[in-house]
Amino acid sequence: MNKYLLEIGTEELPYKFVSSGILQLKSAFEKLLNENQIKFSGIKYFSTPRRLTLIIEGFEEKQPDTVKTVKGPILNIAYDENGNLSKAGQGFAKKNGVDESALYKEDNYVWAKIEQKGKDIKDILCENVEKIVLKMQGPYFMRWADLDVKFQRPIRWVVSLLNDDELKIKIADVESSRYSRGHRFKSDKVEIKNPDSYEQALYGNNVIADSEKRKQRIVQTAKEEAKKIGAEVYFDDDLLEEVTNICEWPVPVICGFDEKYLSIPEKVTVTVMAVHQRYFPLYKDGKLLNRFITITNYIGSNFDNIKAGNERVVVARLDDAIFFFNEDTKVPFESYVEKLKGITFQKGMGSVYDKTQRIIKLSQYLAQKTNAPLDTVQRTALLCKADLVTSLVFEFTELQGFIGSDYAFNAGEKKEVVQGIKEHYYPLGADSELASGIEGQLVGIADKIDTIVAVFAEGKKPTGSADPLGVRRATLGIIKTVIQKALNIDLLELINMSIDLMPVEIADKKALFNDVKTFFEQRLNIYYTEKFRHDVVDACIAGGNSLSDLKDFALRIEFINEKIQTPEFVKLNEAANRIIRIVKDYKSEQLPDEALFNCPQEKQLRDCTSSINIDKLSYKEIFAELSKTVNAIDDFFEKVLVMDKDEKVKQNRLNLLYSVKRKFDKIADFSKFVI
Repeated sequence: MNKYLLEIGTEELPYKFVSSGILQLKSAFEKLLNENQIKFSGIKYFSTPRRLTLIIEGFEEKQPDTVKTVKGPILNIAYDENGNLSKAGQGFAKKNGVDESALYKEDNYVWAKIEQKGKDIKDILCENVEKIVLKMQGPYFMRWADLDVKFQRPIRWVVSLLNDDELKIKIADVESSRYSRGHRFKSDKVEIKNPDSYEQALYGNNVIADSEKRKQRIVQTAKEEAKKIGAEVYFDDDLLEEVTNICEWPVPVICGFDEKYLSIPEKVTVTVMAVHQRYFPLYKDGKLLNRFITITNYIGSNFDNIKAGNERVVVARLDDAIFFFNEDTKVPFESYVEKLKGITFQKGMGSVYDKTQRIIKLSQYLAQKTNAPLDTVQRTALLCKADLVTSLVFEFTELQGFIGSDYAFNAGEKKEVVQGIKEHYYPLGADSELASGIEGQLVGIADKIDTIVAVFAEGKKPTGSADPLGVRRATLGIIKTVIQKALNIDLLELINMSIDLMPVEIADKKALFNDVKTFFEQRLNIYYTEKFRHDVVDACIAGGNSLSDLKDFALRIEFINEKIQTPEFVKLNEAANRIIRIVKDYKSEQLPDEALFNCPQEKQLRDCTSSINIDKLSYKEIFAELSKTVNAIDDFFEKVLVMDKDEKVKQNRLNLLYSVKRKFDKIADFSKFVI
């Protein structure tokens, strides 16, 4: 089985690029092979801070030979009046590299069959490897030496092997060989005999090339070390990913600090260790210990200097934290609200204090709509941003909300307020948890809608490369909270209220409203198309004001998803679209006048649809009742000419059809379904 190994050796790569870079490389080579019709069985990939490696397996040695049929000029242009090839015909033959005698006529055109010999895999790789590598994308790419090319970090070596043999390539100014490099403190020259020996050769030189195996080793060895002192390790997924991508030979070391630092909020201590220093915190019986594990990229058995250095660094950070905590708690927590006047929210939108006042008003409205406890919701809204002016959050910005929650607890605030201050930032990411308490849910929605409307009011709509103040995440957070927590909130009313509260003069409030509404509908579409068919989601959104009642929207989409594959739905969809095609751009609030009916099918259609009360029936019941009208709709279109010469009769029939269409619209816009 043919195998090709490519290793790109570099200076230490940023940990985020290690994962994204290797996936880019894999995707690019898959595309190359597929475009060149080279069949292959799979691609293995390896990555460390100093290398990105692919092994392509089970590929053919060359492209298949192909015969391509090419269409030329029309016959009266390809040949002259004497039947000889014209200049156009000769040019066609020359362009395609075929003998003039090989041309043939068919369907009034001249044609040529072109035989193409398949390229050797060696040639394909040699022509494309450097192009692929130097087309990779990422932040902060750099140049080095006197080269014009850019990469994430300088390329120092390249290994390129086709089975047992070298396949010579060049990337930037580096020529390939069969020699890789081991651990920085072990060896600068590791011979790779063939792709199969790659992993073992590096392992023998203290490099675990497979990132998943490195991650498993970190988890296993850290647990073993923790067990020696009766502790358990806290593994954060993001931290584990980062540590995996900054070492090649992970070795855990247990370190410690004075117990006095456990007196500050646990979240602060954990953040110092995990986020700022890349340490894994240790727990015993659910309580944080004054011990932690650092993962070293080290060969040896003497860890005294490593331990001392890490303990010295973490204590310095914790000293800062405990000082800021003590200073912050010398004054009442509520006093920080007034200091928010000194922080600008965003240009033209006032201070964070002004934003807090808007959050309070929006939260009061939401509390009334959802019958939530007004006192705790208002109190949460008042204090939700107070920690932004504390020294601890100034130093550790990622702790906003968490610090406010701890300070509120110390100040004796109600537990619902304490929880709400922390949770109003939720969800923190696409897959993060939602606020569990109603205070956090409502204040979080108020905070997010204010941010979204402010960004749009300033004309800073999100683009493909920019998401000012994280409005995409904020919009999705509102949608998920309202749907998953079954909150009775009209988002269209909320958008309008937020627009009215903006501290700037808005020239066209309707245009701003439509922009925000459309953006919400786009995020709603994205959220639901992860689970449901795209046309089903489009139809439900287009069918009405989905944002007015997301709970109802969720019911509709679930119902249609169950029905759309049934024969009844297909028939109903056909009937609905017959109506939609006629009244597509027609709107009227006027009901049909029976006195103007002159065909029995008109009255039949009116009678079987007028009794369907879409405001009182469930979607299942509306669907069942509309299904009964299919025959009447078919009869109407077979026997009745809608566009009658008599204008009054024509308008009356359009009014009849439009009134029926509105019954269908209660479920969805049937013109959007792809059946």
